[in-house]
Parts: sequence; structure tokens; C-alpha cells
Amino acid sequence: MIRISRFFLIVLASISSIIYECSSTSIINPSKVKQVSWKPRAFVYEGFLTDEECNHLISLAKSELKRSAVADNDSGQSKLSEVRTSSGMFIRKGKDPIVAGIEDKITMWTFLPKENGEDIQVLRYEHGQKYDPHYDYFADKVNIVRGGHRMATVLMYLSNVESGGETVFPSAEEPSRRRSSSASDEDLSECAKKGIAVKPRKGDALLFFNLHPDAVPDPISLHGGCPVIEGEKWSATKWIHVDSFDKIVGDGGNCTDQNQNCEKWAALGECTKNPEYMVGSPELPGNCRRSCKIC
Repeated sequence: MIRISRFFLIVLASISSIIYECSSTSIINPSKVKQVSWKPRAFVYEGFLTDEECNHLISLAKSELKRSAVADNDSGQSKLSEVRTSSGMFIRKGKDPIVAGIEDKITMWTFLPKENGEDIQVLRYEHGQKYDPHYDYFADKVNIVRGGHRMATVLMYLSNVESGGETVFPSAEEPSRRRSSSASDEDLSECAKKGIAVKPRKGDALLFFNLHPDAVPDPISLHGGCPVIEGEKWSATKWIHVDSFDKIVGDGGNCTDQNQNCEKWAALGECTKNPEYMVGSPELPGNCRRSCKIC
């Protein structure tokens, strides 16, 4: 008979616990992903975050919440608006192991580089608070300089909401085939019934793309946060750009390509298809000026 020491069993149990913890937070399970819409491209990952991860993000944010702002379409500067009535704050990348682990999972799920992402924004919506339909890609020439357009949005729900608070895509195609991550039409608010909607459920994450595969902005990606009718809504957003968001914007007189794919993109005609990112302007130079033969 093989005799196993108590010490060995304790070590084995500890290793199993570590393996389980790592697997539960780092491994992506495609079977948990459901398509919400194809136009726009939107998908829900059920149980993307653990309760611990959700509670941790909320605890980091609670003491630093400020009234949320929107970007001005002309200047690109942040301003307060009744379009968005939530409160929020940003958690810097890699702030602690739990935040870093969440960012790793986002990278593994989206297959998009970590450096292309902004800091995580945590938001709280109280009774009646909402975010009117809007785009996550930019209408101004200021914000697009750093990393280009926001290619994708990962919206993580940190709490359940008794009523309201859905994410709705009012311009999505085939609204008669409306879907949500966890509710029938009868469970949705009147706001959510105006398009394809996702009901917030703690731990779920919604991934949607703001650009077409050819990097052209997708107007059907218009989306909004419905008013909270009952309860409180906490969410966390990770915006992911087409290029590195960590890169410092350099001097406009520097005639260099800022992305290794610039030459290939230029050959595909992106200098004319996507001039804001590729070429830019004299005041706000683009990322592929050399390949577009602008300088």
C-alpha cells in the first residue's frame, strides 16, 4: 500500500487550489459567449468576471467617483452633459494583480493588444441615471490622434439591476429578433425595447465593435445605457483602439510611420479611406504620413 504523507496532501491541495484559481480567472471558455447582434457585431460572455473581481473594482472606485463627462465633438475636450448622468472614475492599468488579471482576460478574449486599451473606467448609475445613445468612435480630431479610433468596447457588468439599466443598440438590424443576455422582452424596460438590448447581470461582459473590419466607423454601433428604474448599476468599460494608446504622441514634424503596418495599409488604399488616422492634418498629423507620401 502506498502511504502518502499529510504534508504531501496539503501541498497537493494548495497546488490544486492555485491551478483552479488561475484557470477560473485566466482561461477563456468560448461556450460562454453568445452572439447578441451581427450588425453591429456584439457578443456577451456570461460570467466573464468573478464576484471577487466585480466587488474589487467597485471598492477601488467608490471613494473616487466624479460626475461623468462626454467629449465635445468640436474641441474633443471633456464636458458635463445631461446626455450622461452617471458618476465614474478610471483605474490605471495594472494597478494591482486583480486589475492586471482582468486586463489579461480582456486581451485573451478580444485578441486585441493590451497596449491598445485605455484604463478601465468604472461607472455607477443610480435611480433615473442613464447615457443617451452615442458612438464610442470619435467625431473630433483631437482624441483620434492618440491610438486612433476606439475599435472595440468591452462593457463589464459589476452588479445586478432590478429594473432598467440595459445596454441598447437602437440602430441594430432586425430589431424584431431582439435578444438579451438573460431576459425576455417582458423583462426589459421600454427604453430597451427600442432596439436590441442586453440586461446587466453581475459578472457578464458585453463586447461590441465600433468599426467595421476595414476600420471604417460603424454608425449602427450607436448604443446607450437605459435609465435605472430600480436598484443601482455598476459597470466597468475598457475601450480598445486601433493602435497603441500607451504611445506618446510625438512632434508633428517627424515624418515617420507610427505603425509597422502602415505600408501595407497604404497599399490597400487606407490613406484615402481612413485619412483621419493615416494622414491627419497639419495640426494633428496622422500615424502613416510617410507611407501616404505626405512628407
